[in-house]
Amino acid sequence: MSMAVVGMVAGMALAFAGYFGGFGAFLLVAALGAIGFVAGRFLEGDLELGDFFRSRERGDRRR
Repeated sequence: MSMAVVGMVAGMALAFAGYFGGFGAFLLVAALGAIGFVAGRFLEGDLELGDFFRSRERGDRRR
């Protein structure tokens, strides 16, 4: 399945949630979709847990 089709299906799910459930349902579906995306990437091995907790490797400082 191409990424365009996956994006279309995700957009349709968000549209249905927003239309039938209101803005709160839209946000809930979007948040759960993001969590599912991260979990899927982690299970596939494309993402490591340490990627979220590492500091910057460059010497950049926040100003």
